[in-house]
Amino acid sequence: MGKGFFHVPEAVNEPVKSYAPGTPEREEVLLTYKDLWNANTEVPLYIGSEQVKTGDTRTINPPHDHQHVVGTYHIAKKKHVEKAISEALEARKSWSKLEWEQRAAIFLKAADLIAGPYRQKMNAATMIGQSKNIYQAEIDAACEICDFLRFNVEYMAQIYNEQPESSEGVWNRVEYRPLEGFVYAITPFNFTAIAGNLPSSAALMGNVAVWKPSDSQMLSAQIIMEVFREAGLPDGVINMVNGDPEMVTDTVLASPDFAGIHFTGSTDVFKGIWSKIGSNIQKYKTYPRIVGETGGKDFILAHPTANPKQVATAISRGAFEYQGQKCSAASRVYLPKSLWSQIKDFVVQDVKSFKMGTPEDMTNFVNAVIHEGSFNKLASYIDKAKKDKNAEIIVGGNYDKSKGYFIEPTVILTTDPHYTTMETELFGPVVTIYVYDDKNFDAQKWADICELVDNTSIYALTGAILSGDRYAAAQATDLLQNAAGNFYINDKPTGAVVGQQPFGGARASGTNDKAGSKMNLMRWVSARLIKETFVPATDYRYPFLGE
Repeated sequence: MGKGFFHVPEAVNEPVKSYAPGTPEREEVLLTYKDLWNANTEVPLYIGSEQVKTGDTRTINPPHDHQHVVGTYHIAKKKHVEKAISEALEARKSWSKLEWEQRAAIFLKAADLIAGPYRQKMNAATMIGQSKNIYQAEIDAACEICDFLRFNVEYMAQIYNEQPESSEGVWNRVEYRPLEGFVYAITPFNFTAIAGNLPSSAALMGNVAVWKPSDSQMLSAQIIMEVFREAGLPDGVINMVNGDPEMVTDTVLASPDFAGIHFTGSTDVFKGIWSKIGSNIQKYKTYPRIVGETGGKDFILAHPTANPKQVATAISRGAFEYQGQKCSAASRVYLPKSLWSQIKDFVVQDVKSFKMGTPEDMTNFVNAVIHEGSFNKLASYIDKAKKDKNAEIIVGGNYDKSKGYFIEPTVILTTDPHYTTMETELFGPVVTIYVYDDKNFDAQKWADICELVDNTSIYALTGAILSGDRYAAAQATDLLQNAAGNFYINDKPTGAVVGQQPFGGARASGTNDKAGSKMNLMRWVSARLIKETFVPATDYRYPFLGE
């Protein structure tokens, strides 16, 4: 058993490599990309010590070349999910008692493996399977996942160090126990880092997990499991099962040992899970922790004093990086009429300069959307905007799925601030702009615009305001306090960095438990207060009883 007050290595954000022409990392990732492209990777279930191949498989197809097969993944049946639960509970017996510094060492090693020998494999898998350009893959699958792993260790140490005061003759101490049972992690396709963080953050705190990754993220999910295994994570601590989402979830939620869910995905799915947990509440040994980050309808709001070029860049990056498939992506924009013409010219110029195609060609800024369902949904909204009298497409509007699921970055201008694409989450490279009248503008009119932004959406994930007027910025910060869990001033609403901007939103955007912070890790512990009295009392009588 370890002895000592241990200090973990100081967490520092992983530097982002440039991948500029001629750099060694550019050549290395392209070679790794080619290898994975031709490797025909097979992804099993990870249950305890076994890599289970059920024989019921699905193919892994790159979104930018959907006829090409880069691998297969195996599908779980109910018995496999039940086995994963039992293996997790068996592993918990040893894992929950392992000294915290030993757990820390595993995940610190995982971070170093990703930063070093696995870096380009993680990047290439994300580029291929999720159609991300190299910069988006690097900041996600290399840097952000390393940051989660390292900063979570630092936050864990800070949590354990937080202890109550003790009075004379008494020693009070708090131990931060893992939850009694197992944690269910459900992760999305769009961020490899989230896929790595949701099961591992719970595991770091001594919990065990059943992890269901997205069917559209299986290639990088496989690399994550390879890293965790090489880092020394014991069998059964994180069990990866792929299968029908409803079957997997219903099987997990039927277990009396279900102790919590760590979720990132759609609002409707999360609400459905919450409802099922409520219906099953009599079954559980403990009240489950429910942690989720869900949808967004994220905004950019410009004040008449904003810099037009800065606003345009916030739109071009905020709306179209990774094809708008970020929970934080800008999808509704409010611009003053006095600046509209300049901003429009800059945005149109930007969008027309975008190149679109395979991530292997690093001159492409835009790649494919994730699958045909997403493509068809986005195409339908674009077609609707072409027909509606209160909407106009000012740039983009084309799409093609003959080879890959390519949606041209599209900017819609509407005269209706409640037009359907101002309110509906699309999750793609489509942004809608409403131009407000700023003639005779004053603080009250600014407040009215802020109120419109606040009341338009059921979501409250991210939002950005751009203003050269500090009074206006302060006013908007106050009036929009409930409209975004991550609020940006003079910036785009995307790009939260672990250790700098804890991420999460409220309303229909989730429980706002802030991934990348102590707040999130506290959800995966159950504190126990221990009070020890050194010299116990020997007489029940208190002084007030004296005659």
